[in-house]
Amino acid sequence: MTARFDPFSVLADYERRSLSHVAGVPEQIDAPGLWRGIGYRIGQHVMASAIGDIAELLTLPQPTAVPGSQGWLLGVSNVRGTLLPVVDLKQFLDGERTVVHETTRALVVKQPGGNVAVLIDELFGQRSFTDSQRIALDPAPEGRYAAFITDGYRLGDSVWEVFDLARLVRTTEFRQAAVA
Repeated sequence: MTARFDPFSVLADYERRSLSHVAGVPEQIDAPGLWRGIGYRIGQHVMASAIGDIAELLTLPQPTAVPGSQGWLLGVSNVRGTLLPVVDLKQFLDGERTVVHETTRALVVKQPGGNVAVLIDELFGQRSFTDSQRIALDPAPEGRYAAFITDGYRLGDSVWEVFDLARLVRTTEFRQAAVA
């Protein structure tokens, strides 16, 4: 004898079994000594920034130039009806223009008054680090990077620099993109 299954019974059974199984989702577990970030590369710098500072990740939106702005401000882009300033982060930090290719992405950084998209060379995705992986950066970051790199972690053979995007968007120079 075959059991008869109507769609409502199947869905009700599925809901009952789903609600009875409560598994910890890794993103929801707050472990002491664990830091999570989004990993990326700018030039030779392998970095990570706090997940909470990033609103989303995008392929490079086509910017419209803004006359009278710094060279590192590529322009503004319309992303789903919202205008976002697009900044070449490598040019802001190093004075060297990013060469756009298939791995180039934009991190949409949260900031008061509206988000901003910053260009990165390559996106590595989410990374998690523990206190035991924290290291002193040797040599210490130089140039403009020094103001924004707050920490370092070793993961395998790679050293990851923690880049503080919240600090970046609060600096006067970053907020004043107009040519003086």
